[in-house]
Amino acid sequence: MNLTVTGHHIEVTPAIRDYVTEKVKKITRHFDQVIDVSVTLSVEKLVQKAEVNVHVSGKDIFVQSEDADLYAAIDSLIDKLDRQVVKHKEKNSDHHRGGKVQVAEE
Repeated sequence: MNLTVTGHHIEVTPAIRDYVTEKVKKITRHFDQVIDVSVTLSVEKLVQKAEVNVHVSGKDIFVQSEDADLYAAIDSLIDKLDRQVVKHKEKNSDHHRGGKVQVAEE
């Protein structure tokens, strides 16, 4: 997995880079076929913005989050990304093998 962390109108300190790296490792628990991750952190007036573009086999996933605090924006971003990765994994593994689902009647 290639990880790129860039800043737009913000300096990416080693502490922020380590924080993002630790959080991004969370998605590899659910889906190990992550090829490339690109994280962009930016500041627009008083809003801290975090964006991530994840390239997995067969799809690109883009997520963005905004908050007043950069660390809160990163946390929210990772939560959103985690849900998207799990959703993508479930879509790929659900192949409808032809069986019908039995619904219990009361």
